[in-house]
Amino acid sequence: MDFLNYPFASKRNTVIANRGMVATSQPLAAQAGLDILKKGGNAVDAAIATAAALTVVEPTSNGIGGDAFALVWMKEELFGLNASGPSAKSISKEALAERGFDKIPMHGVIPVTVPGAPSAWVALSKRFGKLPLTEVLAPAISYAEEGYPISVTLGQNWQNGYKKYKTTLTSKEFDAWFDTFSINGRMPEIGEVWRSPGHADTLRKIAETNGEAFYKGEIADKIEDFMKQHNGFISKEDLASYKPEWVEPIKVHYKGYDVWEIPPNGQGIVAQMALNIYKQADPKWQDADTLHQQIEAMKIAYTDGKAFVTERNQMPVKVETLLSPAYGESRFSEITDTALEPKPFDIPKGGTVYLATADAEGNMVSFIQSNYMGFGSGIVIPETGVALQNRGYDFSLDEQHPNFLQPSKRTYHTIIPGFLTKDDKAVGPFGVMGGYMQPQGHFQVVTNTIDFHLNPQAALDMPRWQWMGEKRIDVEPHFPNYLIQALERKGHNIHVTVDGGSFGRGQIIWRDQKTGVLYGGTEPRTDGSIAAW
Repeated sequence: MDFLNYPFASKRNTVIANRGMVATSQPLAAQAGLDILKKGGNAVDAAIATAAALTVVEPTSNGIGGDAFALVWMKEELFGLNASGPSAKSISKEALAERGFDKIPMHGVIPVTVPGAPSAWVALSKRFGKLPLTEVLAPAISYAEEGYPISVTLGQNWQNGYKKYKTTLTSKEFDAWFDTFSINGRMPEIGEVWRSPGHADTLRKIAETNGEAFYKGEIADKIEDFMKQHNGFISKEDLASYKPEWVEPIKVHYKGYDVWEIPPNGQGIVAQMALNIYKQADPKWQDADTLHQQIEAMKIAYTDGKAFVTERNQMPVKVETLLSPAYGESRFSEITDTALEPKPFDIPKGGTVYLATADAEGNMVSFIQSNYMGFGSGIVIPETGVALQNRGYDFSLDEQHPNFLQPSKRTYHTIIPGFLTKDDKAVGPFGVMGGYMQPQGHFQVVTNTIDFHLNPQAALDMPRWQWMGEKRIDVEPHFPNYLIQALERKGHNIHVTVDGGSFGRGQIIWRDQKTGVLYGGTEPRTDGSIAAW
């Protein structure tokens, strides 16, 4: 794999190790995963430990009340887990109208869907783990109980969320959020130690009961009681009947490599569709025509993804069609020398925190979990630390749309883990978290790696672009000016994000197929860290 040692100037060097590696957005969480590896756990145990720790040390992005997805490479085989929760059994467009809603609100009890993250930890542990869940969740419990100092990027995001919520989330249902995420009734400061004893207690109960306390026991009771009190929809029956789904990952072949994603309802297929379209191109390094074709391929893929992706069995077009050579060739032929506003293709008659782990046995995990839009719904179940997600916000109330709101339905989902293989052997896990940036980040990481032979850290350090809709493209402040000018001449509406914008936060671990040595890259746009052994 010639990209492992490519001499591209990078802000940080690629981390190299051979006995184990954990890459994620918080050093304390990465260390938690590494500690579990050193205690005899495997890559799956490390992933669970890291994920649970992230609910504590990065609550601005995820929590116990969020969803999760995983791709697991175990004994030379790739497994997929979809732990995204459905809408409540009692919710519907009519039920919303009875409560006075003609659209789904962003915050509050209404957009809350069943949390899937705890079920992911349990399912992964039962199937692949080596250590008991009580031992694997111990570092996260310790962080919540004893506290930890708030890091820089985390603190900035926390303060931004707190200021926004203070003026917008003023009703009684949000009181517990402020009780949980304040220190002495005020906004936490960077470097200040924050504790969450309720969070620790909930994690301990999940560990001791293998999730039963959360989905069928006392935590489920507390969630239901809160929902009844504030006129929400989620019930204990919704929680008790939920099970995560083991799924067969989907792939697209790209220039000698297979790029794997979780199938819809997740949006990983959008990254694959873009690669499927773009692989007809002849890319050149730091070239305006190449960049234009990349942007146009992503615009087309996203337009089709948003039009068609929902629960797989409810999609109006097959996954196989969207990943077929005919689809890629047809959509690529529509790319011209100028920026277009794509429309969904005609259907032939007849679908955050990210972490990657690896162990000395060759096992690897690509794992992602999220509450959505930062802190999620703004709803925290009192004295539990359970901050609930707001995934229901993405449902459509248009009855003709595939992602139309229905009871017990999983919505179009933004969080996606990625995995790369070559000749049926693992190269490794990768991911770029960040809402609708995620498929665009996956696409850019893969093309940087395969087309331009960048090592993991260099692939993450490259300046990013993001399609925002119509002809608007946001780019980072350090994006080359000559490329900005060339893209504008092609009709793109380029916005340089002076405030940094949201261009995703990625992690990569590649394994050298000859030596077994691990090469890791972590995100420079956050408090990213790699713990290696």
